[in-house]
This record gives sequence, structure tokens and C-alpha cells, in this order.
Amino acid sequence: MAKRLQAQRLDGIDYSPRVEFVQLAGEEADVVNLGQGFPDFSPPEFAVEAFQHAVSGDFMLNQYTKAFGYPPLTKILASFFGKLLGQEIDPLKNVLVTVGAHGALFTAFQALVDEGDEVIIIEPFFDCYEPMTLMAGGRPVFVSLKPSPTQKGEPDSSSNWQLDPTELASKFTSRTKAFILNTPNNPLGKVFSKEELELVASLCQQHDVVCISDEVYQWMVFDGFQHISIASLPGMWERTLTIGSAGKTFSVTGWKVGWVLGPDSLMKHLRTVHQNSIYHCATQGQAAVAQSFEREQLHFGRPSSYFVQLPQYIQRCRDHMIQSLQSMGFRPVTPQGSYFLITDISDFKNKMPDLPGAADEPYDRRFVKWMIKNKDESTLRAMDQKLQKWKAELTP
Repeated sequence: MAKRLQAQRLDGIDYSPRVEFVQLAGEEADVVNLGQGFPDFSPPEFAVEAFQHAVSGDFMLNQYTKAFGYPPLTKILASFFGKLLGQEIDPLKNVLVTVGAHGALFTAFQALVDEGDEVIIIEPFFDCYEPMTLMAGGRPVFVSLKPSPTQKGEPDSSSNWQLDPTELASKFTSRTKAFILNTPNNPLGKVFSKEELELVASLCQQHDVVCISDEVYQWMVFDGFQHISIASLPGMWERTLTIGSAGKTFSVTGWKVGWVLGPDSLMKHLRTVHQNSIYHCATQGQAAVAQSFEREQLHFGRPSSYFVQLPQYIQRCRDHMIQSLQSMGFRPVTPQGSYFLITDISDFKNKMPDLPGAADEPYDRRFVKWMIKNKDESTLRAMDQKLQKWKAELTP
């Protein structure tokens, strides 16, 4: 066709490194994909049984349910998170069930961000925040977490990465509409402290800014650190959207059930987007998540709770991964939470500064492609053997 096909809002956001690397890895044989946020182990048995029951039980679960969420799910989400946030949450006004947390984020951006609005994003960040801001007509404004110096030989930790309060404050203007918080952070694994959240809360209130808080990894927190929802701080419930994910919560990413919690003054606009786009999420998945939360509410805080068992398992995986990377000469940043960790490859860069790729392509991107395509190198064989070894050790 001679006419322009794509909408202008798609300009510049078609490329995704995550999509590129997953596709590249799929083209190569015997590649261990460690880049995506999904588990390679079975969900808890109670979640699987809940889904089986939803599929084979009440035949009406094959049909539409309420557009904004299956009532038993919105009810248990309101009850469960109401206690954690210190709020009386109305299942009809303060809860929206979405197609995964990704769907919750997209709905929030479309509902609240307008042409020319500024959206503050903390670097490093989950890669969808920037394109979702742009697609809504907003302007991303970035502020970086900066690592504190460590002693030579001392392992780095995501807790060493901090926001500079003066720099952060300078990012807020009269045009700032939203602040994107992700704790635990993807990809750094940083768990924001109460003091850090109080700083963000103070600035959001001072500048009348909405906080979109992506908390999908809230149950994956390690080493005694504590996840705190910013919506639980004084004055923040009224201006915060808290986003969660059943996929991350119960290790069922393929179910694509997410949710948003927030005040009706914000949620009513998300419902408008939802009813005119997705309209409805799969009923059976919602039913299974509702039953899983009901089970967890009974076991919450006990050793039998999945929210206790999951971080223990992921922490063991993290520790093995760190040891493997360190044995290969990398310097990983120990995450406090989430599935992810990042690692310093500067020593490798000093030894092999000229990897294949475009001259303007960042070195780390070229490094990942090189690792995928040159897995027969002796160093990579050794790494693969170590990864396979600890994977076998962790397999139940």
C-alpha cells in the first residue's frame, strides 16, 4: 500500500532486545536461556490442582465472568492485600484483574499518561516502561541508580545502588504525571528501603504525581530484606497503583493473570481502558488464582506457605549462579530480590575488546550475541558445564 500503515505512536519502539535475544537463542542448539523471567520448575501442587479443578469442575467457568475480575478473585485480593496495605479495599472499586502485570501496566499508561506528560523511570528498568510511555504520548525522564564504591575483592550488592536525592528531586517538574517504581527491581534485584520509598513518596506528594508501583517480585526477597509497598506509606494510597502478577506469585507465568490495586479516583480510568480493549480475562485462570490465594491466606507466614518456600528456593539458585559466574572471572551484583542479577564484564572486555557487531552497538549487547553464537569456546563450555551441574543439583 502507498499509504503509511503504522500509527505514529509506534515509531521508534518496534525493536526489543529481549525479543531479539530470545529469537537468537532459539535458532542455536543447546543454548541455556537465562534471560527471561519465568521459572523452569513446576508450580506448587495446590495451584496446579486449582487450575485442573477450574477446567474440569463448574462448566460455567468456561464462560465470561465480571469484566473487571472474577468475583472470588477480586474478593480475596481485596482481603489479602488490604491487610498488607492497611486499607479497606473494595473488591468492586479498588481491584482490576488484567491480562498479566504487563496488561496492568499498559492499561495504567493508557489511562493516565497524556500527550506531553513526563514519566520518571528509574534506570536500570524493565524494558516495557519506556515504549509504553511513548505509545501513550508521554516523555520518559530517566534517573539512574548509582553504585557505591566497594573495596577491591569485595562482592557488590544491589543494596549498594542508590538514587541521588538531589538528582531525583530535579527530575520532578510541573509536567511530571507519573513515577514508575519497581521493587524488587528488574533487572538489578534491588529492594527499595523504607527511607528510599519515603523520599519518593514525599516528592510524589509535593508535585502531585501518581506512583505506578510494579511489585510483581514482592515474594522473592532474600537475605532478610523486607518488601514494603509504597501504597502503605502515609498519604500514598490515594496516588498509587500497585501492580501484581499471579505468574510471579505462584510460578505460573503462562496463565497471564495480573491485577491493579488503587483508589477509585484512579481505578475508574483504568476500567474505562479495560472495558474498551481487553474487556475480560480468562475465567478459569482467575478461578485457579483465587483458590491459590485462599490457600495462601490460611498458611501465610508459616513454613508451609509458598511465599516462604519460593524465596528460599530462588535464593539457593541465586547463590549457585553467583558462584558459577565468579568462578569464570565475572563480578556479579548480588540481588536482594527477583529472578534476576547483573554482572560486571569489564575484565572480559579488557581481554576481548573487539567483539563482532555494529560500531555503535553497546558492548554488553554484542557480548550476549557472542556468547549465544560461540558457545563452543572452551570458557563457555566450562560455564555451561557448571550451570548444568548446579541445575542438576537443584532439581528435586
